Amino acid sequence: MTSTFTGIEIGKRAINANEQALNTTGHNLSNASTKGYSRQRIEFSAFDPIYLPGLNREQTAGQIGQGVVIQRIERARDQLLDRRIVAQAGNEGYWGSRDPYVRMLEQVYLEPGENSIRSKMDAFWDSWQELATYPSDTAPRNAVIERGKTLVDAIHDRYSRLKGLQDMTDEDITLRIQQVNKLAREIAGLNHDIQRVKAQGDNPNDLLDRRDLLVDQLSSYINITIDSRDPDEYMVHTDGMVLVQGSIGRQFALDPASALPDGTQGYSRITWADTGEEIHFRSGSVAALVDLRDETIQQEIQTLDSMTINFVDLVNEVHRNAYGLNGSTGQDFFTERHFVTNVNGNYDRDGDGEYDSTYLFRISGVNKLEEREQIGLEGAITLSAGDGVVNVPYYPTDTVADVISRINNSGADVTARLNREGRLTLKGTPAGSADTPDFVIRHVEDSGHFLAGYAGVLSDRGAEGAYDWAQADAVGALRASVADFSTAPIAHPAGWIEVNSALVKDPASVAAGFGENGRAANPGNGEAALAVAALRNTDVMVGKQGSFDDYFADAVGRIGILGEQSGRMLETQNLIMKQLNDMRQSVSGVNIDEELANMLKYQHGYEAAARYINTVNSLLDVLINRLGV
Repeated sequence: MTSTFTGIEIGKRAINANEQALNTTGHNLSNASTKGYSRQRIEFSAFDPIYLPGLNREQTAGQIGQGVVIQRIERARDQLLDRRIVAQAGNEGYWGSRDPYVRMLEQVYLEPGENSIRSKMDAFWDSWQELATYPSDTAPRNAVIERGKTLVDAIHDRYSRLKGLQDMTDEDITLRIQQVNKLAREIAGLNHDIQRVKAQGDNPNDLLDRRDLLVDQLSSYINITIDSRDPDEYMVHTDGMVLVQGSIGRQFALDPASALPDGTQGYSRITWADTGEEIHFRSGSVAALVDLRDETIQQEIQTLDSMTINFVDLVNEVHRNAYGLNGSTGQDFFTERHFVTNVNGNYDRDGDGEYDSTYLFRISGVNKLEEREQIGLEGAITLSAGDGVVNVPYYPTDTVADVISRINNSGADVTARLNREGRLTLKGTPAGSADTPDFVIRHVEDSGHFLAGYAGVLSDRGAEGAYDWAQADAVGALRASVADFSTAPIAHPAGWIEVNSALVKDPASVAAGFGENGRAANPGNGEAALAVAALRNTDVMVGKQGSFDDYFADAVGRIGILGEQSGRMLETQNLIMKQLNDMRQSVSGVNIDEELANMLKYQHGYEAAARYINTVNSLLDVLINRLGV
């Protein structure tokens, strides 16, 4: 049977429930602008009824209610939508971090423009053209030297800006890895707090919001997935590995890289702090920065280095075989710095005190060839490429030009051309793998006789006559009377190229003409200067480009495409994320009008409950104080 004061209890529960609902509404209104906050909703439920009415059963059929209670306070959240946002945030973080650096990269290239490398190089070629016209004068020689120095300064400036941009990305990676580690620790700490609150039977809504916000931030740095199937162990995975498991948050470390094969110090690698295993992220801002540092900017530096070393080698090739106004010869116009001092290119790669490798940049054959001549031979040339080798077949009906073109388009780390004397020249290019040095020819083999007998590069065909860098004195595999070879340069020639100081001191040593039969060139001979000027439009294989003009055109097009791609991808990802966030906001966001309406509803509920208690109180007053009077 019900108590006399049942009405008071019912009214009290109604007041408490509506008061809590009003507090929740106030909490929502207060956090309407709080990032990551999810609106909270009260779930009302009827209080447990009297299950055994007892003597009143016949008069009051059924169960007697005892008012209202708050069942729970839930936050409005769509878990499926949250997972979609976490998955998509990595792409937005990737392009959002990549785009500003690509914009800065575009600013490094001033092509076309008065201060660009191309304009300085055009002026350099023009000065040689002028010297070819007036080979007996000193003034054109001074102009050649000064314009050479100006060109060198422009190359140095571009290299230093590219290197500075690469160093900037490395510093940014360090800062972001620190932030990732901090977020992982905070998420693990929140997991611990959330489990403690849940163990008491409460809903830690604000803690859950805070954790979801941190997960959203983390997903913009690295690619992650969420696993919440086990309510006791909220897990975060990245690249298939556990990053956060319950209250345990694993950390990343930056492992200093060892010296690169070219002797320079490499950049740090991202590893798991507990296992030392390297990790590669697929999306997020960290992945964007690593790709920029190790691929995009590195390729730009390699391309600039390739242009520079080929430019130096080609100009010096002509200049050292020509004569200056004072009769001097054999001098390089630009300084060449070789990575190894051994005349045969021998180098101790593993540091055990014995030569074990051969570092050659250029190999030239003995025989003079004609571009349009059919070779009449069949076989396959094997050349180093990336982490392996490529095979370049040739056939009897091929011309020399056909074979050269096939080599240059094969993807090998070697290019080919006919030099000024018509001899086949092979040159190393920037390596396709970080584990191998740039501008080093690593393997040359011919199953037939094109390189061995026809071009005069190798001493024999097949594996027996192959040139391979992974041994000392590999030059023994070259033709005994090989015309010329050059050892590999010091890393990043774009950073150290200089005009020969001997020419700066004595401009008369600048060569303009070729001699005959060992005699110095006639003062009026400008053939050498003309040969240098002709390099401007000659297919000399500047890396993978045919000519210097091709190099500059490719650079402008490549950077333009990178900028366009990053801009469009960022715009697309921003639109996708905006749509997803708008959907989330429609589900979880606080609507001021809706909250005000709820506030009025709960206010009226509170007032009604108070009026009800007042009425019950009046009834009890009659019962207690006036009955029987």
